Amino acid sequence: MEHPARDRLFTTNIVMLTLAIDQGTHSTRALIFDAGGRVVSIARQPVSLNRCNRREIEQSPDEIRQSMQTVVDAVLNDPAVDRNRIAVAGMATQRSSVLAWDRITGKPLSPVLSWQDRRVADTLLSIMDHDQQIRELTGLHLSPHYGAGKLQWLLDHVPATREALAAGTLMMGPLASYLLHHLTDSHEDVVDDANASRTLLWNLQSRNWDAALLDLFRIPPQVLPTCVPVCTDYGLTRQGNIPVQAVNGDQTAALYAHGKPSGNTILVNIGTGAFVLLPVDDLTARPDGLLAGISHSDKDAASYYVEGTVNGAGAALEWAAGKFNVNDLESRLPGWLEEIQAPTLFMNTVGGLGSPWWQAGPEAHFLDTEVTTAAAMVAVIESILFLVQANIELMTTLNPAIDRIRISGGLSNLDGLCQRLANLSGLEVERPVQVEATARGIAWQAAGCPEGWENMDNGNLFNPERDAPLAGRYTQFIEHLKQL
Repeated sequence: MEHPARDRLFTTNIVMLTLAIDQGTHSTRALIFDAGGRVVSIARQPVSLNRCNRREIEQSPDEIRQSMQTVVDAVLNDPAVDRNRIAVAGMATQRSSVLAWDRITGKPLSPVLSWQDRRVADTLLSIMDHDQQIRELTGLHLSPHYGAGKLQWLLDHVPATREALAAGTLMMGPLASYLLHHLTDSHEDVVDDANASRTLLWNLQSRNWDAALLDLFRIPPQVLPTCVPVCTDYGLTRQGNIPVQAVNGDQTAALYAHGKPSGNTILVNIGTGAFVLLPVDDLTARPDGLLAGISHSDKDAASYYVEGTVNGAGAALEWAAGKFNVNDLESRLPGWLEEIQAPTLFMNTVGGLGSPWWQAGPEAHFLDTEVTTAAAMVAVIESILFLVQANIELMTTLNPAIDRIRISGGLSNLDGLCQRLANLSGLEVERPVQVEATARGIAWQAAGCPEGWENMDNGNLFNPERDAPLAGRYTQFIEHLKQL
C-alpha cells in the first residue's frame, strides 16, 4: 500500500510527523510528535468509569470510540499541525479490557469489562489447578483481571453475544481490536501481539491463540480477531488516511518512550495502576510471582519483558479521596508529602493484590483508624511504593546489574513520591521532563524505531538517601501482608 508521506519519512530530510493515540482508563489522548520525539500538538478527553460494585467495573464502548475520534480530529485540525506531513500513526490502549461487538456493523454488544473488573474471580477457582499450565503457555497467572474469564462471562450472560454467535457475526476480544475496527479502513478484525497476550488465550512461544486454552475457557476461535505483530500495516485511518504502523498495550508501549530500553533500567509507570517492567532476553529464569510478556514484535523478531503489577495506585487514591471527601487531592498531595513524615500503614488491596501475591485480600484499610486526611493520603502513596518495591526486589534477583528506575505516569509528577521510591529502592530514579511515556513509546514504534529519541532531555534525577523510618514501615507492611 503506497503512502507518500510515510515513504518520505525514511527517504528525505523533511521533518515528518507521527500521530499517537493513547487510550487509557480515565482519558483518551492524541498527540503529534515530530521526528525528534517532541510534542507538536496534544488533545485529551476524559472517559468515565462505572464502578458497579467492588468487583464489576465497566466502561462504555461508544464513549471510548467517540473520545478517540474527537481527539484525533482535534490534533489533525490544530493550526500548528501540517496534516500533509503526518507520515504514520500508532495506537496504545489499556490492556486486559475486553468487549464483544458485531463484526459487520462494529456495534458493541456489551460494555467494556475493565482490566480492573474481578467479576469472574469465583468462577476461575474451578480451574485453579491449571494455573501452572497457563503460566507456562502465556507468562501470566490465572487471574480475573485478564480477558479469558471475562470473555467467557460475556458468552454466558449477555444474550446479544449468543445471538451474534448463532448468526456468525460475533467478534470479541481486547479493546484495541474494537477501536481498530473503527479507526482504520481495514476489513479484517485484528489484534496486536501485546494486547492479545493479556487474554490468557495467547501462546507466548507461538505468538497466536492457543487451542488448549481456547478449549479450557470455552471460547470459539472464530469469534477472536486475527493476531498480528505489534509493528505491521494495520491500514489507513478513516480520519486523515494515515497509515497505522504500530499498536501496543499502554504499559508495554511506555517501555519505548526513550527508544530501545536498557536491560538495566526498570520502568515504573504509575497511573490508575502501577506497573513495573524490565526488558529481558531470557523468559525462562523469571522469579515466581512476576509476569512475562511481549513488548515489541514484527514479522521477523520479538522483544520480551518481565512485569510486576500493582492494581491500586491512582485507583487507591481515588478510593481514599472518596472515603475522606477530598476534592482537591492533586493540589494538596505535594504539601502533604512534605508535611507527613511518619504516616500509618495502609493495607492496599484496592482492586486485589497483584504480583507477587495474586490474591484478593481483605477490604482495604488503615491500621490507625483515627488517621487524619493528610496522613491517610500519604499512607496510600507509601503503600503504592511498598507494593512496587516488592516487585523491584524480585527483579534485582533476576538482574543484579539494575542501576536505575525510570518513572512515568500521572503520579510521577510528585517529587515526594519519586524521592521516597529512590530511598526505598536504593536506586536512582529518573523522571523525564516529558512523562507522556505511552504516547511517545507508540510513536517511536510507529515511526520505525528511529535513532535520536534516547536523550531528548535531562529531566529530574532523584538520588537515594538513607531513610530508616521508611524502610521500617516497608518491613512492617510486608509482614502485615504475609498475615492477610
